[in-house]
Amino acid sequence: MTDYKKEREEEWRVALRKSMAAKDRTNIERVEMPMQDAVERRSNNKEVNLGLTEEMALQESRRCLDCANPQCVTGCPVGVNIPKFIKKIEGKDYLGAAATIKETSTLPAVCGRVCPQEKQCEAKCFYVDKLKKKAVAIGYLERFAADYERESGKMAVPETEKPNGIKVAAIGSGPASLAWAADMARKGYDVTVYEALHEIGGVLKYGIPEFRLPKKIVDAEISNLEKMGVKFVTNTIIGRTISLETLRERGFKAFFIAAGAGLPRFMNIPGENSNGIFSSNEYLTRVNLMHAADPEYDTPVIKGKNVMVVGGGNTAMDSVRTAKRLGAERAMIVYRRSETEMPARLEEVHHAKQEGVEFFTLNNPVEYLADEKGLVKQTKLQKMELGEPDASGRRSPVAVEGSEYLIDTDAVVVAVGVSPNPIITSAVEGLDVDPKRRTIIVNPENNQSNIPDIFAGGDIVRGGATVILAMGDGRKAAAGADEWLKQNVK
Repeated sequence: MTDYKKEREEEWRVALRKSMAAKDRTNIERVEMPMQDAVERRSNNKEVNLGLTEEMALQESRRCLDCANPQCVTGCPVGVNIPKFIKKIEGKDYLGAAATIKETSTLPAVCGRVCPQEKQCEAKCFYVDKLKKKAVAIGYLERFAADYERESGKMAVPETEKPNGIKVAAIGSGPASLAWAADMARKGYDVTVYEALHEIGGVLKYGIPEFRLPKKIVDAEISNLEKMGVKFVTNTIIGRTISLETLRERGFKAFFIAAGAGLPRFMNIPGENSNGIFSSNEYLTRVNLMHAADPEYDTPVIKGKNVMVVGGGNTAMDSVRTAKRLGAERAMIVYRRSETEMPARLEEVHHAKQEGVEFFTLNNPVEYLADEKGLVKQTKLQKMELGEPDASGRRSPVAVEGSEYLIDTDAVVVAVGVSPNPIITSAVEGLDVDPKRRTIIVNPENNQSNIPDIFAGGDIVRGGATVILAMGDGRKAAAGADEWLKQNVK
């Protein structure tokens, strides 16, 4: 046999082995995340998902086909090299897996817990797209690698370039700012993050409950940023405590505004000003950041026996599951569309049902009735049906005439959306702001505003987004700010 034929035969054998290996991999069942028992967890605030064991992580990592053109990466807003970190896990190089993720993601332990992978990276997985099977559990594996690194005591601090002496500032300390700060610190900038509240983390601290995202996880990620040289200043409202112009006078050369969307929306229906009716922002902040669930703290919150949460997103699920943990006998979700149109993660809906939450879909509140003390006691609901699709592509809810009925409620949480707080945008003269949405208008290529030294991202630009999309904005803005600073600041 000639050398050429031997080479071709060996190539064929290698291809056959790969084909057989791939076939074997596709027959491995996706792992199921271990979790607390539903009855037990609804009376505590401990994390529901318990994380994968090493054996489970290895099994799941073997499902990855290491595609030549991995579409999962294109589905990740921060561009994590997903096949590479999963192959590191398969090779038992767990610290290497964490290091790979952290090349592009500032908050791997956070993202592994709260990102909607099923709509992003996992949605583009070869298993889903071509084989019509369950995707590789990318989020579970990301969490495993990040948790392993943290618990090993060998949490690596990303390398940074030599300091260039240029001062830059982020406004807000949520995921968009943390991603921006990390990338700018890596590039050698002197970074300061200003936060209006008393704790760092933004929505990661005040908006997401402990049972979904433990605060110690967020604190560990923030500690790593501090080790990179990022400075954090709390209890500072830009536009009130200090102006942007003052910061310019102090030598700051560029700014990233990511102050979130903390202004709640209400429905403007009769009785909405009754006592016992909260916005989801206020409700979750009181519990998550101000310890209202802890009897040792004096933070007031109406716990209620019959708690209704209006809305169908992740914030609504967080609120209603929090109500259950605060002792509600009846915790209810009221959503004007069907469950199919619900924007919340499927996992969150599933967990809520396991914990005894009742779902009133195709219902909408039209009035709140209060007692003689002004405390809400009942809600008038109206049944809905689905009509034609609206601008978002979802079918519009239409009221069913004569279908109103009353239901007992002694606490209501309204989770129908938020808007950016106008404090910062109104304090910056000449800043282009969408007049209707009150969001900052930016160049989508680099997230730069019409004022050259101001960049923006996250909810204050999008009006409402996921953690990972906010982080993607932060990374894009950091690249844009770096390019602008190199051209304009000597």
